[in-house]
Amino acid sequence: MPNSAPPPRELFIQGITTEGKPFRPSDWAERLCGVMAQFRPPGDTRDPRFCYSPYVRPLLQGEIKCVVIDERLGDIDPKALDFVLNFAHDNHLVVVQACSLE
Repeated sequence: MPNSAPPPRELFIQGITTEGKPFRPSDWAERLCGVMAQFRPPGDTRDPRFCYSPYVRPLLQGEIKCVVIDERLGDIDPKALDFVLNFAHDNHLVVVQACSLE
């Protein structure tokens, strides 16, 4: 029987400002994801020094660097979700709500 639960909602922070310019520095997505690596689901024992959080991960969409945020991050720590969204807002980055395809 197929799983009828909807996929988790995700937010894509795109590395383009609302003015259409590329966001700098060029490694911004990796830096942001590195800061958020400690936020993990219960029971996840992977070392956050060596892998990104499943809730905040970098993605290359075409030629645009993005950070994908699983909204379940807010269940673990609402302030962590606020942090990444405020980062996008403060830096005038485009945020799109969607869900990843497997």
